[in-house]
Amino acid sequence: MTQRIAVAEARIRLPRTVALALRASGHRTSKGPVFDTAIVAGVMAAKRTHELIPFCHPLGLEDCQIEIAAVGRAEIAVRCRVSVHHRTGVEMEALTGATVAALTIYDMCKALSHDIEIAGVRLLEKSGGRRHFARPAGR
Repeated sequence: MTQRIAVAEARIRLPRTVALALRASGHRTSKGPVFDTAIVAGVMAAKRTHELIPFCHPLGLEDCQIEIAAVGRAEIAVRCRVSVHHRTGVEMEALTGATVAALTIYDMCKALSHDIEIAGVRLLEKSGGRRHFARPAGR
């Protein structure tokens, strides 16, 4: 058993009109606070990854953090960092958390446009276990 940490990211590309509307509203839509809701959804999803993906072990996550930030004028980055002391990694939990948070943002903004794109879902880094991984900066 070792400390396992994984960080994953999803990117959301917004039409310019949607990005402007979100900024003007303080990142709220008629459904409520977009980023706050996405954070809750991402954490819930990371904790339930074993129910969604066959062969994933149920893990009692020790920490799950979702960070959401604007990147440029029309893109949002969602990062999910998960950690646990266990015999198996938490890459799938981090990827699931980031993806579901991104899907939640899409759901809450789709009334503004369906031309929203979720792209670049990827593992950024993992540590613990036999192999470490870190994506080089800028890739």
